[in-house]
Amino acid sequence: MKKGEIPILYSFRRCPYAIRARLALLAAQQTVELREIVLRDKPEAFLNTSPSETVPCLVLKDEIIDESLDIMIWALKIKDPKNWLKMPDNGYEIIEIIDNEFKDLLDKTKYSTRYENEDVDKNRKCAVDILINLEENMRGKYLFSDKPSLCDIAIFPFVRQFAFIDKAFFDSLGWRKLGIWLDSFIESELFIECQRKFKQWHPTDSKLYFPLK
Repeated sequence: MKKGEIPILYSFRRCPYAIRARLALLAAQQTVELREIVLRDKPEAFLNTSPSETVPCLVLKDEIIDESLDIMIWALKIKDPKNWLKMPDNGYEIIEIIDNEFKDLLDKTKYSTRYENEDVDKNRKCAVDILINLEENMRGKYLFSDKPSLCDIAIFPFVRQFAFIDKAFFDSLGWRKLGIWLDSFIESELFIECQRKFKQWHPTDSKLYFPLK
């Protein structure tokens, strides 16, 4: 692919949706032009491109992919050396639970001051219950075997975000598998590369490619 045809990825380093998209792009060895944006200062070029005005947003020659899971699947269908797409069908059901029910509970726990008349302790307990069920159904080191799948990667950033709301509390829950599962991703070379820091993108900047050459 010529440089002029390299996809553009609008991203935000800390966003869990953007994190999972970048992880898949790395695993699939797909190069993109990275445009790191700041959510409180979204550039006009991004707002004119992303239908949802949210990250991540992948701009292809003839298509815009505005959902993180769709970006993951797009990349892995091109190249999937780790066989992440090879997973049971219920993997997508788990992703849906984490993306919706768990993410809602996560937000109400992490950003509790934004929600009136919400019981923070109850919301946190409900989120923990989802993770307990996840751990109880793990079939190996990862959700379905001793190798990670698309589902593991897709939900990891949200579990990480929840864990670091209060890491001492999370660690006190005595996870048998989930703690090791989480650490295996946090300490991985893939995640470290994914979380490199980039300056805020401006239209006059030189092109920046991800992963770095």
